[in-house]
Amino acid sequence: MSKRVQSTVRKRRLAATLRSLRDQAGVTPEQVMEEMDWSRSKVSKVETANMGVSVADVRVLCELYGADLKVAEWLAKTARDARRRGWWDAYNDAMPSSFADYVELESEATRAHYFEIDLIPGLLQTEDYAFALMETTCPDEAKEIIRVRAELRLRRQERLLSGELSLWAVIDESALLRGTGTTEARSGQIRRLLEAMDMPNVVLQILPLRAGSHPASGSPFGQLHFPEPIPSVVFVDNVAGSLYIEEPDEVARFSTAFDHLRATAVDARESRKLLTAALKAVDAER
Repeated sequence: MSKRVQSTVRKRRLAATLRSLRDQAGVTPEQVMEEMDWSRSKVSKVETANMGVSVADVRVLCELYGADLKVAEWLAKTARDARRRGWWDAYNDAMPSSFADYVELESEATRAHYFEIDLIPGLLQTEDYAFALMETTCPDEAKEIIRVRAELRLRRQERLLSGELSLWAVIDESALLRGTGTTEARSGQIRRLLEAMDMPNVVLQILPLRAGSHPASGSPFGQLHFPEPIPSVVFVDNVAGSLYIEEPDEVARFSTAFDHLRATAVDARESRKLLTAALKAVDAER
């Protein structure tokens, strides 16, 4: 199996967060140099992800910056994990490196927000639905590669099932009406959504067609949240590739759009009614 060059996502996030904590604490690079016995060059390289940093050094820096214990532990874990291969590396041959970056970020997130228009969010997809969707979106890929990608999608769901990750998903009603896969696959997928609504760490809302246009019209997206003060990341996927948005002002626009979406979508009771109606319609096709 070929080996993908290890992603620097963790290192970039770690470096950016350490820099942010230092700025918020009003600590100067000179103070870091004195405390850590580092050169100015090393301070700069650590804060720009051009040099790794040990778990022990992360703990000392967090103490110097007065970081919250929860944040300090998260950063220490990030520093430790940055030196290890992730479980997703076993799937390198079956996925683009840009998506591997996303899986790596998702593995560290505590909350995820998704808005989807014509498909079901990956964290809620069944294997049959995922396989049928990938056959359509990746027509030139071998079935074995598609099977591996579907397996990866299920592996990503483990943190959701264990309660480590919380999910809030707003799904456009059109995704329920689209004929992705066989009637059995579609029926199973809707049943999976109904089951997910009973999970304590999942909020699922349907955006009905009657809702009309909104700030995210035509723009599905995902947003991953981490322990404060680590900033969230927005992920936008399209035919041309994947785009990560990390600039605070731009991320804030997506946060506002998601707030509007969940205020516009129907509540749990009405969402369940729409899902049940969609299930009856699919089952009637058998």
